[in-house]
Amino acid sequence: MIEIIKGIYAYAVADFKNHQTRFMLEMLAWMLSIGCSITLAITIPHPPFMILYPLFISQCIVFGWSAYTRKSFGMVGNYMLLVSIDSVALIRLFLG
Repeated sequence: MIEIIKGIYAYAVADFKNHQTRFMLEMLAWMLSIGCSITLAITIPHPPFMILYPLFISQCIVFGWSAYTRKSFGMVGNYMLLVSIDSVALIRLFLG
């Protein structure tokens, strides 16, 4: 187990050294993701979707860009699909 943790730590350090901007944006997007999930869980059955959907979309754009810079086609496709789905949901929410 210790070796796995050491490997993850080494990967994070190498990633930070390789591309600091991407690393910091991914950390911000990750924190937003956790914050949105906690907010959603706490505010059920009436979550503040007008606040959450733009945050979901923003973090998915950051994660998609990060995946693109890593040359990960599957993850780019996943995050762009999520951006599309959440954008449609936000528009439907606005239209009421």
